[in-house]
Amino acid sequence: MGARSSRSAAVEVAPGAKHRRNLELFLLLFAIVVCGFAKASADLGLTGSISSGFVVDVLGLGALALAAHLVVRRWAPYADPLILPIAVILTGLGLVLIDRLDQSYIKVYNSTAAAPNQVMWTAIAVGVFAGVVIAVKHHRLLSRYTYILMAISLVALVAPAFFSGDQYGARRWIHLGPLSFQPGEFTKLAIIVFFASYLMANRDALALVGRKFAGIALPRGRNMGPILVVWAVSLVVLVFESDLGTSLIFFGAFIIMLYVATERTGWVVLGALMAVGGSVAAGTLVSHVKYRVNNWLDPMAYYHDPSPTGSSPQLAESLFSLGHGGLLGTGLGKGDSWLIGFAGRSDWILASIGEELGTAGIMVVLVLYLILGQRGMRTAVRLTDPFGKLLAAGLAAALVLQVFVVAGGVIGLIPQTGKALPFLAQGGSSTVANWLMVALLIKLSDASGRAEMEPKPDPNATLTISAEEIARAQAEMEQTGY
Repeated sequence: MGARSSRSAAVEVAPGAKHRRNLELFLLLFAIVVCGFAKASADLGLTGSISSGFVVDVLGLGALALAAHLVVRRWAPYADPLILPIAVILTGLGLVLIDRLDQSYIKVYNSTAAAPNQVMWTAIAVGVFAGVVIAVKHHRLLSRYTYILMAISLVALVAPAFFSGDQYGARRWIHLGPLSFQPGEFTKLAIIVFFASYLMANRDALALVGRKFAGIALPRGRNMGPILVVWAVSLVVLVFESDLGTSLIFFGAFIIMLYVATERTGWVVLGALMAVGGSVAAGTLVSHVKYRVNNWLDPMAYYHDPSPTGSSPQLAESLFSLGHGGLLGTGLGKGDSWLIGFAGRSDWILASIGEELGTAGIMVVLVLYLILGQRGMRTAVRLTDPFGKLLAAGLAAALVLQVFVVAGGVIGLIPQTGKALPFLAQGGSSTVANWLMVALLIKLSDASGRAEMEPKPDPNATLTISAEEIARAQAEMEQTGY
């Protein structure tokens, strides 16, 4: 009578997990309120009245957030409570900004609204998120398909160099009739999965120390093959696709994961030197990158007449927008950042935030990204299996690197790369890929939280294992390979 069935015990979660999910729900409600307030402010700033679709927009975002929360509550109850709310608030603010820019573009250029398509892609992305959280029973299952993912990723990564035309100066897109997508957004995730599996299997050899230079232990020459291959592939992407952003993120994430796997600073030093060398060579030899470097060095030189050099006035316009916004901004809907052109579809959406929400608004957004990256690294530290640890670190590193290259380009810290700002900028490929990354982080943090919170067995108790439990454990070992 007092014994509980194995089925009821399987669905029971620790009190700490329930607290996490309740905190997540509260933060999601706060995120929806913030996005609703931003939408109302943008409407008032543009037209002086709140749009007729305001309630539908807010309820729609709330419904997507609630659906995602219910999936996490059921299939990942131990997951970090901050990851999903941050993704929702960034996505919601992105929708508000894209809709706000739409109204200016339609008024001035009579262009087609982009916000409805972005709403559709957001719904698809949340659906993909839910599917991954439900379908991936354990993150270790991904390690079984690493070489297949790597082969597909390499083909997809170089495909735009042969099957697409230039768009905004780079060859990132594959066009299939009226549709286009960026394979680099998805290959980034697949390659990180491969890196995690490869480094897990080879970390002992890669950790061996060779000679020391300036007090830094450098890796052995015979173990430099992987980093040379990754460096070469990143240069191929840079040279043939003029995609500086993807190349930097691709190589940088690998170096960070290599350091996590080996704890050898020599790899970081070597990787930094190779990255600098490749960037200098690209800035000298690759015309598109050279134009962007020249534009970065003197943005005002190309403000009035960019056509002779192939450069653009957008960096100068971005700096004007940031200066106009000042500390607190002009207010949503009251700026002129739409003059930058296609701001909502690229990294320049950060300039819109800077003008209308000010430096304070940019700092809040960057802090949200940093918290999301920190939760990924926190998950990596707390996971005990090497594959999960490296995968979480790689995902967090790729996110932070992408935000850095985007923000650095917009404010003039580094040459502009053209990468989209995660969650905020318009784009179906990037939106789906970003939510896929969130799903993986949710599953990884669920695994780390489960190990911490699940009740530990009493060492003095008599252990009784049923045949059903043994069969279930054997089936899981066969599936995961562990």
